[in-house]
Amino acid sequence: MTDPRPQAERIRVLIAEDQTLIREGLATLLAQQNDDFEIVAAAADGEQAIEFARRYRPDVVLMDLQMPRADGVTATQRILREFPGTGIVVLTTFETNDLIFEAVSAGAKAYLLKDSRIDEIAATIRTVANGQSALSPGVAAKILEEFKRLRPRHAPASVSIRNVLTARENEILKLIIEGKSNGEIGAQLHLAEGTIKNYVSTILEKCGAKNRTELAIKTIG
Repeated sequence: MTDPRPQAERIRVLIAEDQTLIREGLATLLAQQNDDFEIVAAAADGEQAIEFARRYRPDVVLMDLQMPRADGVTATQRILREFPGTGIVVLTTFETNDLIFEAVSAGAKAYLLKDSRIDEIAATIRTVANGQSALSPGVAAKILEEFKRLRPRHAPASVSIRNVLTARENEILKLIIEGKSNGEIGAQLHLAEGTIKNYVSTILEKCGAKNRTELAIKTIG
């Protein structure tokens, strides 16, 4: 049977996972997703992931964090150093702030837990392959919390950023940095969630940030 989607249009995916059952299961399930994935290789450890990234030049790497020889953070750093256009999707059982922070700081564009549905994993891979980040609100909040913890206490936001925002936008920016969702910000400021969403979009545009994580980096950095 002829494949309905040309090979060149498929998203080339490298799976890096040390557990054989999970690695093979992901490869099988992703290969069945609408004919738009090509599983180029499956690595059993971090060093092999780096080697396969060099050999196959994948569009996206589905990266486990805890692997032998080189962990996922190290593998992410080394792959992106050589191939900065590669999208890294972290898939792990760990949900602690420091691991999320390390993975995203290393350059990962998305962070999913291993109990995620296969359609959610597939959708995230597609998003990252298109050059976008795909952090869930919960993960983004954890990253912002880690930024907040690392930032010197009572340190002011970047002066240049504060100067381009209105008083209300600066108020909302402060709450974003605290990791609050649009709904929580709206409740605290007695504004509709849709209004907050519009404010957040304006703040991102004014600050030249693509998402809340990048906004936090610009603000705290």
